Formats: sequence, C-alpha cells, structure tokens
Amino acid sequence: MNNLLWEPDTARINSATITQFQRFLAERYSITFKTYPEFHKWSIDCKEQFWSGLVAFYDIKGDFSSSNVFLEDNVFSRCQWFPDSTLNFAENLLSKRNGDLAIIERNENDERRAISYSSLYNEVERVSASMRELGITKGDRVAGFLPNCYEAIAAMLATASIGAVWSSCSPDFGINGVIDRLGQIKPKLLFATNGYFYSGKRISTTERVKSVTKRLSGLEHLVIVETLNSEPMLDYGIATTRWDDFSPVKPTPLSFTQTKFSDPLYIMYSSGTTGVPKCIIHSAGGTLLQHVKELSLHTDITESDNIFYYTTCGWMMWNWLVSSLSLGATITLFDGSPFHPSPSVLFDIAEQENITVFGASAKYYSACEKAGLNPKSTHRLGALKSLLSTGSPLAHETFDYLYDKVKSDICLSSISGGTDIISCFALGNPTLPVYRGELQCIGLGMDVSFYNESGQALPEGKGELVCKTPFPSMPTGFWNDENDLKYQKAYFKSFDNCWAHGDYGEIVTHTNDQKQITQQGVIIHGRSDAVLNPGGVRIGTAEIYRQVEKVDAVLESIAIGQQWESDVRVILFVKLKPGITLNTVLIDEIKSVIRTNTTPRHVPAKIIQVDDIPRTISGKIVELAVRNVVHGVEVKNKDALANPEALRFFKDIKELKS
Repeated sequence: MNNLLWEPDTARINSATITQFQRFLAERYSITFKTYPEFHKWSIDCKEQFWSGLVAFYDIKGDFSSSNVFLEDNVFSRCQWFPDSTLNFAENLLSKRNGDLAIIERNENDERRAISYSSLYNEVERVSASMRELGITKGDRVAGFLPNCYEAIAAMLATASIGAVWSSCSPDFGINGVIDRLGQIKPKLLFATNGYFYSGKRISTTERVKSVTKRLSGLEHLVIVETLNSEPMLDYGIATTRWDDFSPVKPTPLSFTQTKFSDPLYIMYSSGTTGVPKCIIHSAGGTLLQHVKELSLHTDITESDNIFYYTTCGWMMWNWLVSSLSLGATITLFDGSPFHPSPSVLFDIAEQENITVFGASAKYYSACEKAGLNPKSTHRLGALKSLLSTGSPLAHETFDYLYDKVKSDICLSSISGGTDIISCFALGNPTLPVYRGELQCIGLGMDVSFYNESGQALPEGKGELVCKTPFPSMPTGFWNDENDLKYQKAYFKSFDNCWAHGDYGEIVTHTNDQKQITQQGVIIHGRSDAVLNPGGVRIGTAEIYRQVEKVDAVLESIAIGQQWESDVRVILFVKLKPGITLNTVLIDEIKSVIRTNTTPRHVPAKIIQVDDIPRTISGKIVELAVRNVVHGVEVKNKDALANPEALRFFKDIKELKS
C-alpha cells in the first residue's frame, strides 16, 4: 500500500525558507546537505553553528556579540544557551511598524477587528507605560484571564517589553482552576475579561473575577477588558481600571528592557489533573529562537502569510501562534465555539480572510469528518497552503479526510511537543512528502530518539520519546521548586540525564532506491502514562482510537487499562451519536474493526457507553483521571477539566465488576 499523500513540487522546495536557510549555511560554513536527515544530524552534531546561524539568518534583535553559544554541564538541565547574550522578546515581535495587518480578530458573533502593526505598537506603548507607572518592573508577574483577543496579545507584549513575566488562563477556567495556577506565582497585575460568548451563550465572568482578586495574594491592580458591554462595573475590592482607560499620566516612548537569554518570559502550567499544576518557566531567548525556527523553517511562515490556529490563551498554541509576529505575518484569532453558529464557521473564516496556514486540534478535524463537512466543495480555499494539527495523534483516516474533503494540494503537518517545551519535538517540513499517519520529521536541533524500557535507542519499533541532548526551549525550571526536585522528577527520572517527554511512539524510515535514508517520520501512539499493558504487551491508546473512529455511530472514545485478576484488561468507553444506544451488534462491530486492523490484544474486554468523555480545558481527553476513578482513586483537581461532571459516569460501573 502506498501511504504517500502529497509531495512538494520543485518550485515550492526552492522557494521554501528552509531551503534558503540551507543556502545561507552553505555560504557561512561551507556545508551542504543532500537530505533532511543529513541536515538534522548536522544541527545536533554542530549545535553551536546551527543556533548561532539561526540568530544571524533572522537578524534576531539583541546583543549576540559573544561567541559563547552553549555552556555545557554534566547535568542536562544545567546546560546554558547564549549565557552572555541579551535580548527583548517583545522587541523582536514588534520590529515591523507599518500599516500591514498584524492581527485579525473574529468571533462567533461574526464581529471583526483588524489591527495594523503600527496600531499594535502604539497600543503596546500605551499599556507598557501604564504598567511602568504602576511600578511593574523586570521579573514581576503579570497575568491574563482573557479570551482569545488582541488585548491579550498587547498586554503580553507590554509585559515582555518591561522584562516582566506573563502567564494566562482562558476565561472558561473555574475559580479554583485559576487560583491553583496564578495563586502560585502571585501576579502584581491582572488583566481580566468581564465575560465571553460560547456556543451562542453569553457568559459573565464578573463574579469569578471578583472571587479571584480576593484570593490572589500580592495582587495590586486589575484591568478589565469589557468583552460584554452591558455588564456592570463591579467593585472588585482592588484598584481597577477599564482597558480603554488604562493610559499613562505621562505618555512615554516604548522602550525594551534587555533581559538575559535565560530570563523568564512565560509561566505555563501542566494540566493539573493529578494534583496542583506545575508552573513551568520558559525563557525569553529559548522561546523566541525555537518558535522562529518552527514557524519559519518547519511551517514556512513569511510576512505574506496569514496564520490561524484555533486555541485559547490557556493553551501553548496561543503563545506559538503569537510568535508569528516576529516574522511579520498576519495572525487571525477566533474566540468562541468552533461549531457556532454553524459547523463550518472556521472554514468560513479561512475563506474570508485568505488564511494560508490553518491549525486546529486533531479532535476538531475528526469532528468535522463526523459532521460531514466537505470544504473542498463548499469553500474557496485557494490561499491555503498548510494544515496543522496537534493536541493528540491525528488518525490515519483523518489524513485521508483532510486530503479528500478539504484540499488535496496541501502540506498537512501533524505536530507534537507540548507545554513542557512550549514547542515541538516532531513537526512538519514544506520540502518533504506527507505520508499517511506520520509526522513529517523531527525538529531541527532536537536530538530525539525512542527508547525501550532499558534505555536503549530503537531504530524501529515503539518506545518512549526522549531528547538525548539539551535544547534552547527546555524550561529553566518550575516556580517555587526548591533544588529543582519536581523538575528533575518530571523529565529525568526515567532515564539518566536524558529528557523523557512522556509520549509513546516510533520513528518510520523512508529510503530511496539506493537505500539512502531520505526521511524519518514519526508516529505518536499516545501518552506513556496511558499506555495499556494487557498480558505484558504495550499498546498506545491512539492505536485503538484510530480504529474506533471508523465506526460511524461513535462520536469519541476513551480507553484505559483496568487491573483485573493479576493482569490488565482493556476497557473502552464510547460516546455515541444522539439517539443511538450501545447493543451487542454495535459492540461486535467495534471489536471486529479493532481486531481486523490491529491485533487480538487491542480488542477491549469491555465496551461501555457513557454520556460524555472528560477532557482538559485545552481539549485533551484524560485517560489517567478516568483510570483513577475506575480504581477508586480520588481525582484531586477536577478544576483542570472542562467538564468535570463527566467523571461521575465512570464511578461504580457495574459492568466493571465482572
């Protein structure tokens, strides 16, 4: 079977930024590469040349005059990148100051705002000066409780211009979910919305904001973004200013405080489904270089592009998307339900705004397929050159759907990384073919391998995703983590001095007629902590989900391993289409599809219908939380879930007792 779905033509390869970068390296270092695997190997073996070459090629603003690129240490996490260099993150995102569009903002009410680069610069200047007058200085924490709007971007850039640290949650978080996160970092200033719209509903957040401000120790000032114009202005018990009134007494030109490469820029959070979320600190320099590399070389974003990603301010894809401003591109935001007022709303926007790069979660694309969307025949998507997918593994069949029903001449890049690195380990490449079910390549500069349980690299076969050597976007630590104990436990407990990411997958090698390796794709089979182990055979949950999605009656599913008679048995929970009830015929169909396309070990011992599947606010299903409930273990932090009530379906299920 030929799994090749798309190949770039010669013109696309020659014009791609990654090709131009290789020409630059050829002149700079007298080095050429015949294949991407050769290029990737060089980026690992000659990391100082690769990363300093990136700084030079993109003319990154800052002081990079020191030749010291990498300071090695015998402890992985203590290695330093560009230890003598300084920069300002916001300065690099605001270098373009003309009338070109920086941000297009859309929402489910069909409202539109367009902000030019010059207007964005002026807005950041105003907010930054106001923040300085409040006493915000380098290293202070500033937080956002905001929808996906341009004010969130302006507030973040103003924060970064001062050298302060930005952290954000989306407004669908509950009070405890916000406090579990922001309460740990104690922001001095909070930007918050008074409400938002979702699926046609008007949702006020004023009471939640009032509760949050009372419980945030150290908070000195609140700025309200009035998304809901008719909401009354409450007494929040703290000095409060409306966004439109947040102006300095004495306007001053925007200045950019220079920070060390390793100084904190963002604080991100783990999902927090098994306890209080970890506060992950990401550096200004590491984030900028990694994002520029991924957006430009791997996604081919230029200033002529308009990139869209369906995300919220609580998901790292928001941070990733915003970094596109460093390349002079236009970014399109959307806030609301991706299926309101109609299932085609995001593709409507893609057509209307001439989106060139469109990104969403794998779950979104699967839902489009289930809803029968056929944008290829209903929308004009001529500008679209790339589709991006992340959040969970993209099923092989969804690859087929996107090429059949969205657009055939397109680079479909499934990407994988996470909040922990605020970037990707494996992702796309506009100069490589797309193979069904595969992420196109391992990212440049990322020394990725898959290990077996003994810590041996697997040239083929499934194992734990690891990164064997340091990379610039690894966290500088966790907030309030004495002696880095939690940090070390999170990433380095599995293999000595080697980053273990928590994903389970494999490398797929492609060769030419001369047996030369031309491409090394990646398949992700799920999270390591969700791997099923019936009879000692390790099975990634994505292997099962892929098959279940073929069954038309099933909307979504979740699989866990249940301890049973000194072994583990696979349990599959399914959410079915409205009006359908699970019966023996449907159970047999699901089992048959799984058995036919995998192995008998993959076939669930039990298939049980539930009303809903619990997921995090960023949309990821939570196998570990469900497994805990099934085994009678308390889920300590339900506020991390978008639908915590869904967990009740999994408690005391009688079918699991026999």
